[in-house]
Amino acid sequence: MSLKHAVLAALLEGEASGYDLAKLFDVSVANVWAATPQQLYRELDRLAEAGLIAARVVEQERRPNKRVFSLTEPGLRDLAVYTSAPPRPSAIRDELLVQVQACDGGDTVAVRSFVAQRMETARAKLARYDRLRDWMLNGRDEECYLDEAERVGPYLTLMRGRYFEEENLRWGEQALAVLDRRAAARSAVTAGQG
Repeated sequence: MSLKHAVLAALLEGEASGYDLAKLFDVSVANVWAATPQQLYRELDRLAEAGLIAARVVEQERRPNKRVFSLTEPGLRDLAVYTSAPPRPSAIRDELLVQVQACDGGDTVAVRSFVAQRMETARAKLARYDRLRDWMLNGRDEECYLDEAERVGPYLTLMRGRYFEEENLRWGEQALAVLDRRAAARSAVTAGQG
């Protein structure tokens, strides 16, 4: 997957400026695809040059003019082709997991703190996802929303992000319990030798 398709998918929500898209990426697309604002702006230029999105300038009073982007018919066709092809299998690429793999020969205390930090990040993301979910549902239950909403893709990806962070918490709890149990056992052995 490329940033191209994440941007095209985000524009299904409607016309948006680069700034609006950066905010949208931060609250919704970021759970499946990360991009810096600079990468996003470069991709918007490429997509406009390729004719997959249209850009127009909106004049503003007391502010610089802004460009807003929208999907074109070729952009919609590109998304249709993209969604009809099977995705490549995903793989975990996570530096923390490499550190955990190596913790027995390294700084276990530091690795433990990194796992705890990951858990705090997961809790913060879950809280943000829950606020976004409440906003999307707008008082409706999930079944009603999924029956009535014009688009369900954003909700389904939001839920995948929630499940991912919930799993990060479950794994983190298990990892911390194991690391703590092993540290306690080493301390007991060291105390018994003293």
